[in-house]
Amino acid sequence: AGKAFRKFLPLFDRVLVERCAAETVTKGGIMIPEKSQGKVLQATVVAVGSGARGKDGEIQPVSVKVGEKVLLPEYGGTKIVLEDKDYYLFRDGDILGKYVD
Repeated sequence: AGKAFRKFLPLFDRVLVERCAAETVTKGGIMIPEKSQGKVLQATVVAVGSGARGKDGEIQPVSVKVGEKVLLPEYGGTKIVLEDKDYYLFRDGDILGKYVD
C-alpha cells in the first residue's frame, strides 16, 4: 500500500481503504470454502482526502487517519485496482466507525 497511494490520492472527503483478508479457517481448524465466507467489513485506511467544504466555506477535515482500522457498510464504495491490489473508495460519511485500541 505504500507505493499505491502515492499514485492515487482521494479528493475532498473521500477515503481509500484496503479490506482485510477474509477468515479461511475457523478457530477449530476447519477450512471455510470461499463461497461460504462472508463479506469482510473491516478495512485499513491507506489514504484520505483533504476534507469537504462546509456551509460556511471552511474545510471540514476527514474523521479518520491513515493506518486506522474502520468498519465499512456491507454495500457501497468504488473498487479501484492499483498495482494488482484491490482498494475501495468511500466517502467519509459512509464509514460506519473506527476501531480503537
